[in-house]
Amino acid sequence: MNDEEATKYQQRKPQLSAVVIALCKGMIDREADSKLWQGLLNLQLAVAEYVETLGLDLILDEAEGYAFLRAREYDQEDEKLPRLIARRQLSFHVSLLLALLREKMAESDASGGEIRVIVSRDEVLEMIRIFLPEGSNEVRLIDQVDSYINQVVKMGFARKLKGADHMLELHRIIKSFVDAQWLAEFDQRLSEYRKLLQSEGAK
Repeated sequence: MNDEEATKYQQRKPQLSAVVIALCKGMIDREADSKLWQGLLNLQLAVAEYVETLGLDLILDEAEGYAFLRAREYDQEDEKLPRLIARRQLSFHVSLLLALLREKMAESDASGGEIRVIVSRDEVLEMIRIFLPEGSNEVRLIDQVDSYINQVVKMGFARKLKGADHMLELHRIIKSFVDAQWLAEFDQRLSEYRKLLQSEGAK
């Protein structure tokens, strides 16, 4: 590294650190933080090379406007590094909500609607209700749905609109997380859940 390259590196170092730290905490969304997003685009190669040393891959979709880190899969057992990005063990109902929101986004995209996909808490409530036993306590159901929504927001798949907490804007990253394999695995869980509901209803 010559003097000019060293100077450029020192100038970029604070921004590189900010981008990597943000990615380690979760995702970077173009709409949520345009400055950080632009910093990532400017330093994309440097970020990818840095996180590679940590056993991570940078997943960036410039068209959709999101980026996140994914733990690298290794072929050989002895090549594995300790997992820096923990696997998320989702509850059935949070998984259900993610699948339903992914379907909502697909419907919006297919209809050629707005790029932003916004749903209300009432819509979420109705989407989930059909998968729950009949006669579920309404107040308890609303509290549960609020809890599921908060978990989805915390994981970075959506955000509540300012001044309208009952409205939820979906992040495009949900398309990458909820892929065909994820849906296939969840469909199996959903089938088992429906059988359980049917058996309980028959009692």
